[in-house]
Amino acid sequence: MTDTTSPTPLTLERMRADVAGMLGEAPEVVGDDDHLMDLGLDSMRVLGLVLAWSETGIALEFGQLAEHTTLAGWWQVVRQLQARAGA
Repeated sequence: MTDTTSPTPLTLERMRADVAGMLGEAPEVVGDDDHLMDLGLDSMRVLGLVLAWSETGIALEFGQLAEHTTLAGWWQVVRQLQARAGA
């Protein structure tokens, strides 16, 4: 039997938790306007996040996030993609 449930939409809270998990930190350590690379996030970890977040049903690409350095910037990209997808 095939799973016909739709993916859970990506939220800012999940993004924060996932970034924090990649850094080995608590979610509250990652502020909306913190420079994520300064916190220790590198391109390989970002790629891992993109792959995981793409499973939520949005067409997210590495280059879209690479243009931004903060969680707030990333969230703006995700919200635009979700709006286009009708999420």
